Amino acid sequence: MSVVSAIIGTAERVPLPDVVIRAAIQRLCSRTATRLAPHDAAADAAFAGRMMLRPIAEDAEPGRDEVPAAFFADLLGPSRKYSCCFYKTDATTLQEAEEEALRQTVEHAGLADGQAILELGCGWGSLALWMARQFPHAEVTAVSTSQAQRAHVEEQAERRGLLNLRVICADMNVFAPDGQFDRIVSVETFEHIVNWRKLMTRLRSWLAPEGRCFMHVATHRTGSYLFDRSDREDWIAQHVFTGGMMPSHHLVRQFDDIFEVEKEWCWSGTHYQRTANDWLANFDAHRDAIEASLRKVHGEQAAMWMRRWRWYLLATSGLFGYADGTEWGVSQYRMKPADS
Repeated sequence: MSVVSAIIGTAERVPLPDVVIRAAIQRLCSRTATRLAPHDAAADAAFAGRMMLRPIAEDAEPGRDEVPAAFFADLLGPSRKYSCCFYKTDATTLQEAEEEALRQTVEHAGLADGQAILELGCGWGSLALWMARQFPHAEVTAVSTSQAQRAHVEEQAERRGLLNLRVICADMNVFAPDGQFDRIVSVETFEHIVNWRKLMTRLRSWLAPEGRCFMHVATHRTGSYLFDRSDREDWIAQHVFTGGMMPSHHLVRQFDDIFEVEKEWCWSGTHYQRTANDWLANFDAHRDAIEASLRKVHGEQAAMWMRRWRWYLLATSGLFGYADGTEWGVSQYRMKPADS
């Protein structure tokens, strides 16, 4: 058993100081970065080819045990944005970073009032509610695999009088919307999609003439890889991104026969590092309430899940902060159908 495996196994059973956990995460990141350093377009092509044999999503079934919405109310910022936020200055707060990230998403996706907009993977509704409020004449359809998320977003939409927002709970393997859309937006959903070609082909058929697709996704600068649950040292694969993947920044260009990248943006990983650190501060500040929420789902295993959530937050911070945010980060792409 390696040192990293031993640390992970111990941390599952008893609390360890953050400095020890961060050191283990740093070691994991270094190992992965070294392995990915020589990857190139040929490696991405081979990766994309292997993924064609898989379903669209391997962990997309609704109905799983879900953490209560109150947990995320204590963990996240006021908008409940469960994805990377954008920090303009050293003094930027989590709320301000949420709002700046949402503003940039709307701008980069080219959203406008009157459009028919489809959001894939709406989370706790931060973007869906933002779009519906900002564009009262748009028709916004948001999709989630979580009944708890759907119920929360619907409740928030009703409370705010947003009649132009519809929320659907669906498995992405079989989801088929009615009609076509002027914009399709996705924020940190494609990390949970393993067969990009199959889903992108469907997305293209859902776009209206002159429509555009916008993707916001966490990426590595050179290499794409699956989170391998069989790797006992890959704690993230076992407990965080089960059935997920980390695409390279360039992986999207393996599908340029379906979508052409019209414009792209890159966010330093330090934005996600700060996001995770702010979530961790909220976690520690609301520890009793969070433990009560987890106990409703996990019962006597709540203490272990408290440790796992802190691992997740520390891992996210460490991964995206590695090498001063230059190794892992966030990529955004506005895409148009390749034949348009």
